[in-house]
Amino acid sequence: MANFSTDKSGISANRHAVAAGFLGWTLDAFDFFVVVFLFDTLAHQFGVTKKDIVLTTTATLAMRPIGALLFGLLADRYGRRVPLMVNVIYFSVIELLCGFAPNFTTFLILRALFGIGMGGEWGVGASLAMEAAPKKLRGILSGILQSGYSIGYLLAAVAYRFALPAWGWRSMFWLGAVPALLALYIRTKVPESEAWKQHRAGSIREILRTLLQNWPRFTYLVILMTFMMFLSHGTQDLFPDFLKEIHAITPKVVANIAIFYNIGAVVGAVIFGFASQALGRRKGMMAALTLSLVTIPFWAFGHGVYGLACAAFVMQMGVQGAWGVIPVHLNEMSADAARGLMSGLAYQFGILLASPTNSIQYMLRDHIGYQWAISSFEIVTIVTLTVLLFAGTEQHNKDFTHT
Repeated sequence: MANFSTDKSGISANRHAVAAGFLGWTLDAFDFFVVVFLFDTLAHQFGVTKKDIVLTTTATLAMRPIGALLFGLLADRYGRRVPLMVNVIYFSVIELLCGFAPNFTTFLILRALFGIGMGGEWGVGASLAMEAAPKKLRGILSGILQSGYSIGYLLAAVAYRFALPAWGWRSMFWLGAVPALLALYIRTKVPESEAWKQHRAGSIREILRTLLQNWPRFTYLVILMTFMMFLSHGTQDLFPDFLKEIHAITPKVVANIAIFYNIGAVVGAVIFGFASQALGRRKGMMAALTLSLVTIPFWAFGHGVYGLACAAFVMQMGVQGAWGVIPVHLNEMSADAARGLMSGLAYQFGILLASPTNSIQYMLRDHIGYQWAISSFEIVTIVTLTVLLFAGTEQHNKDFTHT
């Protein structure tokens, strides 16, 4: 694949594709993690238990495969750009409506509908970005793309720190309407994927047939992604609540810690994404998982604000370091004619199977305590992931534009 070509403004058209994928995933993640910081606030607002609010995140995660199927099929049949624009507008509108929810039932339904948009964005955005990236830069660009998730989390923490006290909880969801402007950027700046043009399927049926022909690999990717979801959501979603409940850390300080450990996540995604270019995709991920594994005692059982913050920083370096390899790994492992669908659906089926993560950890918390709940869950997850990667395969530097 050729290197980035330069347009009159000196900015590569292909870089716009990578930027669109990155920004879409950043803003999508922001909209999801807003709820994570509002468990107590929303429970009080709607007159329900905190467990009920945790359930809304499960509903969001569980609906994501529907979005992956719908938008993945559209992206493989009709191109990446238009489905991505529609997707961004859709999840932005739903997020805006969440800020107007009058009761818990309406809020729960809206969060489930939001999951459809969240599920569609990753597969389309990642395939567009990875197909545009030169081979030698795929690893680091994969890390940058996936770091958008951590930056979205970071921005949610910033909003919690500043917007919530100033304007109330509804304003945090209204900010989620801003991503709709990204559709204009995609429309004017992002070129259609050349790889898609080469391998364009003639029908929806042909795309589905391609997926079925590759079912052993697809099944492996679904299992891999299930445990990757256990890894990320098991270390992120309840951690702010863990800090407040176990260590009595104030919401303001929790927000500052979340900002700090998400910086670590971004650093890890870029470092290990880059490392995967030399080590290979699986070895790069296993190196990142090792870092997280050795950090668990300090992350779950540490004491003091600064110690916990530093442990969380390193923990997320490893967690998101492994995740930084995922966009390139899944796209290289996917069939050419069904890349948008296969990569996105594997990703989102993984989240469907892992959607009870928060509820499981919260249940374990009631039986063995918060610290053992999150630590034992992640030890099992990391060991299983290491075995899956060791036994698996990869297609390092696969050529997307030639058969």
